[in-house]
Amino acid sequence: MKDQLLKLRDEALAAIAGVSDAGAIQEMRVRYLGKKSELSRVLGGLGKLPTVEERRAMGALGNEIKQAITQALDAREAELAAAELEARLAAERIDVTLPGAPVRRGHLHILYQVIHRIEEIFIAMGYEVAESRQVETDWYNFEALNIPKGHPARDAQDSLFISDEVLLRTHTSNTQIRYMLEVAKGRTPVKIICPGRVFRRDFEDATHAMMFHQVEGLVIDKGITLASLKGALTEMARGLFGPDVGIRLRPSYFPFTEPSAEMDISCIFCGGKGCRTCKGSGWIEIGGSGMVHPNVLRAGGYDPEEVSGWAFGYGPERVAMLMYGIEDIRHFVTGDMRFLRQF
Repeated sequence: MKDQLLKLRDEALAAIAGVSDAGAIQEMRVRYLGKKSELSRVLGGLGKLPTVEERRAMGALGNEIKQAITQALDAREAELAAAELEARLAAERIDVTLPGAPVRRGHLHILYQVIHRIEEIFIAMGYEVAESRQVETDWYNFEALNIPKGHPARDAQDSLFISDEVLLRTHTSNTQIRYMLEVAKGRTPVKIICPGRVFRRDFEDATHAMMFHQVEGLVIDKGITLASLKGALTEMARGLFGPDVGIRLRPSYFPFTEPSAEMDISCIFCGGKGCRTCKGSGWIEIGGSGMVHPNVLRAGGYDPEEVSGWAFGYGPERVAMLMYGIEDIRHFVTGDMRFLRQF
């Protein structure tokens, strides 16, 4: 039996030393240490030995051989695992001294680039940027702006109502009223611009959208006239479109201003000579303006006999489309990176 055990030990150790695959180690464990292994079969014959001393000696030898085989298997398994790890690390090795993959830097959306430019122009003239809520009450959005319930001017601002008295604002004029009542509280001068999103239940096409932006301006003080309005609008137009751009005011109607005027800029494409873009007139309309209506001044806490003011409003989308030759307003909200990366 001793010769058999020693022969099994030598055979097992030689076989384990020659294993080159970590997956074969488990097979070796079953082959040499399993219940059906040759070693188990030989040790199963211990009871047939004639003396207790022989059985004790062969049992001790069998345990030594099991321990030797187990240690050999564990050691070989560790060697193979270490070799496999080293090979994988070598295959996956990277040169950390190489420059990293370039990361594309983002930038402001083209609309907000235009809005920030408008803000810079007016801040340089001493204006404050004011913002307010996008969900508004009917009073701040309409009634305080001289547009009572049933007024036909509401038809031009088809609105998205949340309840009978709450809606998504249709213009940023609500900011003007809130500023007069909550911030200025009767003091003068007031010089603000009000940028932000507005919402109207409109049919979307190349020039109309349900959500768009507005920039409005408001000045209130003693002795304010249309002359100062035209001066501010001229400075704004030249800051956006260049020093050669002219501006004109055409009589119009808005319920919150009196008198009211459409504001046009000289065509930036033909220099005022007449082209397809300006329809041969030499002028392009960009927004509305006028002297603040006395009812609006009263709603804001001012006495129209003591002070006067003017206001204007226009869409940054319109300005951006003119500045960059964009033909469809829907491009601003599609999220198409091919469009956005151009600016």
